[in-house]
Amino acid sequence: MYDMTARQRALDLYASGLTFSQVSRATGISRFSIRQWASRAAPSPRMTIECPARDSRLDPSRPQADYAYLLGLYLGDGCISEGRRRVFALRIACCDAWPGLILECERAISAVMPHNRVSRVHAPGCTSVVSTSKHWPCLFPQHGPGPKHLRPIRLTPWQQEIVDAHPWEFLRGLIHSDGCRITNWTTRTVGGVKKRYEYPRYFFTNTSTDIIGLFTATLDAVGVQWKPASRSNGGFNISIARKDSVALMDAHIGPKY
Repeated sequence: MYDMTARQRALDLYASGLTFSQVSRATGISRFSIRQWASRAAPSPRMTIECPARDSRLDPSRPQADYAYLLGLYLGDGCISEGRRRVFALRIACCDAWPGLILECERAISAVMPHNRVSRVHAPGCTSVVSTSKHWPCLFPQHGPGPKHLRPIRLTPWQQEIVDAHPWEFLRGLIHSDGCRITNWTTRTVGGVKKRYEYPRYFFTNTSTDIIGLFTATLDAVGVQWKPASRSNGGFNISIARKDSVALMDAHIGPKY
């Protein structure tokens, strides 16, 4: 992959009268690439896009808030798989019960990688939002072989800076992937009469201790109180039930839709 500066220099040298071989020796770029560029009036944006994660930071032209949200979705229900010619597919699995989530996922992917097509792959009860690029592992260095809960999941310094700057977007992505907002109820006897009381709460469930740690650390940073809840079939469950904390979550996240 070559950036626009390198491509334009090669085209300028070719336009000056040098042969493909001479331009190749002068620039270190293959003759095949130079010939392809010269045969087109202008390279397409898809071919000329640079890596969006360079110099240990996210390219400032990419919206950091959308990236924080997409990072939460990826850590919850996302995966990256390698195809031919080292082109990688990002897949975010979304439940069909939440069409708004599917739209939000598509919007975030398009904002972070605007020159790449976003498509849907349907399965019973589920839709995977998919986009291919050579640079998805650069954007999500947590990618690796095997399930996430079987390998360390750590944020790079530049990712942590984005999460620190946009904690609610990150939490929203995590809740939209592996969380929910529900209404619990309980009964109390008042004056001899049993009354039913309902109250909202948020849950987040994941099998990775590292991802749970990222979630709870970000909750701490925004002042949301939480506690672990029991889970009979494995994994970790985080409950947010205090009235003021639920109000904070409602103001910034809300239920899925």
